[in-house]
Amino acid sequence: MMKSILAALLIAVALPAVAQQATTAPGGTLRVLDKITGRTQDLEFANGQTRSVGLLSVTLSECRFPTGNRSGDAFTLLTIVYNNAADPVFQGWMVASAPAINALDHPRYDVWALRCSS
Repeated sequence: MMKSILAALLIAVALPAVAQQATTAPGGTLRVLDKITGRTQDLEFANGQTRSVGLLSVTLSECRFPTGNRSGDAFTLLTIVYNNAADPVFQGWMVASAPAINALDHPRYDVWALRCSS
């Protein structure tokens, strides 16, 4: 019994990891929460578009989804600048299903990815 478990583990470790293929969408939808007013706003973006909401300037560089599953998880590449600062308060990928993995850490605003557009 123990040998078969060990053999199964060795085979699983020896197999190469399979990367999921992604397709780039023409844009995506983000949700912005103003924690002071409690208001949320859904914003539609085209790839490369910058929009302002409150004191934020949000640029969606790219939105990707699993190939063959448009309604699957959205991955968005974002740059977020607060109050025209020189350095962004967030720059990187956000994942719709797990926004806490790489989240905007800001006292007033929350931003998260919802979906890619068609």
